[in-house]
Amino acid sequence: MADEKEKQEKKPKPQQQPKQPKQEKKGKPAADAAAAEAAAPAEPVEPAPRARLWDFYEQQVRGKLQQQFAFKNPHEIPKLKKIVLNVGMGDAPKNPKGLEAAVAELAAITGQHPVVTRAKKAIANFNLREGQAIGCAVTLRGGRMYEFLDRFISIAVPRMRDFRGLPSKSFDGRGNYTLGIKEQMIFPEIDYDKVERIHGMDITFVTSAGRDDTALALLRELGMPFRVETAGAAA
Repeated sequence: MADEKEKQEKKPKPQQQPKQPKQEKKGKPAADAAAAEAAAPAEPVEPAPRARLWDFYEQQVRGKLQQQFAFKNPHEIPKLKKIVLNVGMGDAPKNPKGLEAAVAELAAITGQHPVVTRAKKAIANFNLREGQAIGCAVTLRGGRMYEFLDRFISIAVPRMRDFRGLPSKSFDGRGNYTLGIKEQMIFPEIDYDKVERIHGMDITFVTSAGRDDTALALLRELGMPFRVETAGAAA
């Protein structure tokens, strides 16, 4: 037994053949080219043009308001701070698809994803629980705010049914103006064929005026078509 073990140990071990290099896959050159393209610096994207209504405010409206109200400090000149669009869906708990459609429509109108608003407290008479979704809202600022205002004044408002001017008495005493819209169909971004339900919305224009008269003058100079209040109508 010992001799057999010695013979097995003395047997020469088979020489290992050198490993052949792996053949490259056919699709690798294409992958390398794609990686090289990704690593290459991308072409600079041209910045979006500034909203024309923003330039109009800076170049003309500010000077008119300063002259009209005799503002000595340029920081006293009123300006538009933000626009808030709010859609209330009372049947949102029972009809979640209706809320999803309202969110999609508001996103198409404003170009910004809405926030789903929820109930702050429970109301038993309305079968409403705290934290339940009841609508959606969007807050616009900066260039997107002026772009929306420009489209709203020049395209959406003239499409209102039996339009005779916007009411000028919907200010809150602090220079903020709220307008109620009965139909979302006035906005050209809405596709008639995809509308499941007609609903309204509230649009609030928040200004830095602090007074209703200066806020009214600001919105009027920006192009808001307010209704002319006559003495007979006021009486």
